[in-house]
Formats: sequence, structure tokens, C-alpha cells
Amino acid sequence: MTTSEAPPAPPATAATDRGRPAPADRARQVAVTVAYVACIVGNLFGAGVVGPVEVSTAGNEAFAADASLLTPAGSAFSIWSVVYAGLTLHVAVQWLPSRATSARHRATGWLVVAASLLNAGWLTVSLQGYLWTSVVVIAALLAVLVEIVRRLTRHPAGGTDRTGLTERVAVDGTFGLYVGWVSLAVVANVAAASTAQGAARTGDVAVTVAVVVLVGVALVTALVARAWGGRVAVALAQAWGLAWVAYGRLAGDPESLVVGLVAGVAALVPLVAVGVVRRGRTPARVAVPRGES
Repeated sequence: MTTSEAPPAPPATAATDRGRPAPADRARQVAVTVAYVACIVGNLFGAGVVGPVEVSTAGNEAFAADASLLTPAGSAFSIWSVVYAGLTLHVAVQWLPSRATSARHRATGWLVVAASLLNAGWLTVSLQGYLWTSVVVIAALLAVLVEIVRRLTRHPAGGTDRTGLTERVAVDGTFGLYVGWVSLAVVANVAAASTAQGAARTGDVAVTVAVVVLVGVALVTALVARAWGGRVAVALAQAWGLAWVAYGRLAGDPESLVVGLVAGVAALVPLVAVGVVRRGRTPARVAVPRGES
């Protein structure tokens, strides 16, 4: 190497890239923050903290815990507190100097903005009682979250140090819970809108439809576990939602032993699937014969 040649630059880690933040990086960070604030304000209205109406009573109580056979019991929605805590942490983390030029934050930042705005938009149309419009909005939210997790999978958080752990908790954990929960919320949203428009809430037909849907959901959770390499947060959120559907049908209204049992079994599927996938990724230990070292 001649004296005019520069030494090679150190490789970038999975969490950070080389170079100073560009104006586009700062714009992304600001947009993520502003959209997050809009989402939180919207949820204050949705929870009834601000304003006269809350989501559970909107649309003639279409989103109440007893709205349909596929609606989780009310306690299930406490998962939003964990998701929003994670989003708060994500906003803080994405402002860290090392994250401004991070490949994974660049790849997902504007999608996070879209997710926050769609979340607030869902609350807006739901509070107005536009049930089928809310289905379209939450389906779009799910599509955006799926793409976020897909890109996070493509840009994994590297390392076992504090930086890598922070990324896995604040980003992968948060959006894993988010997408897992919303994937089930879409099903409940469709069921609520259908029931509000005259579909049977109980009876043989309603039970049959609910069972078929739950079996389909269980299969999808298994496929998701395989496609995304066994993301624990996704599986936990899916299992949480399905378990509360089971509880609602076994101990609440509308009551259905069949739907409750099927939902209970379905709740185990994502957990088992993730366990199988992650075990398959663990390298097998090679036995060393005695006398060899």
C-alpha cells in the first residue's frame, strides 16, 4: 500500500452505519416523533380520557367485549399499554446518535410514521361509527406493520452488547407485539362490523364460522413463526389475544364452549411453532468420543 492510500474503514455494524446524518435522517426522526404524539393523542380520545365517547361504546357498542364470538375479553386490550410503552422507548432510541444513520431505522422509519398515522386514523373513523372503513384502515395498518417486521428481519440487530439488546427490545420487541396483536385485531374488527350489520352473533352458523376462522388464524400464526424465524414477541401477542378470546367465550358473553376450546388450542399454536422454529435454528452439539480432545 502506498502512502497516498487510505486505510480501509472498519465495517459497519447491523445497528449503525458510517457517516454523518443527512437532512433526510433528521426529517425522519422528527416525523417519527410527531406521528407518535398524534397517535398518543388519538388514543387518549379513544380511551375516553379526552372527549365524550370511547371506542368500546362507539358504533352502538360494536367494539364491546361481547360484540361477537371472536372478540377478546376486555382485559386483552391492556396489551396496548405495553405496545405504547415500547413505542415511547422506540422514539427515544431512534434519536440516539448512532441510530440516525442506522440501516434498519432508515428502512423502517417512514413506515413507522405511516403506522402511527393509521393507528390514529383507525380511532378517528371508529369513534365516528364507520365500521367497515375502520376495517380498511386496520388492514392497512397490519400491512404496514408486516412490512416493518419484514425489513427488521432483513436488517437484524447485531451483537450481544448493550446496543444490540436495546435494539431487540425497543424495536424488534415493540413491533413484534404490535403486529402480533393487530393481526388478531383485524379478525375481531371484521367480526364486529359483520355483527353490527346483521350477521348472527350466536347460533350454529356463527359458531361454525368462528371455529373455521380460528383454525385459519392458528395456521397463519404457525406460518408467520416459520417465515420470520420464530419471533417470540409476535407469538406472545398472538397467544395473548387468542387466550382472551377463549376466556371470553368460556366465562363471558356470548358464551360458547366449542369456540372457547378451539380458541384455547389456537392460543398454543404460535408458542409451539416459535419453539419448534427456534429449536431448529440451534446448532446440534457434537459429541466428542472419550479419549479425544
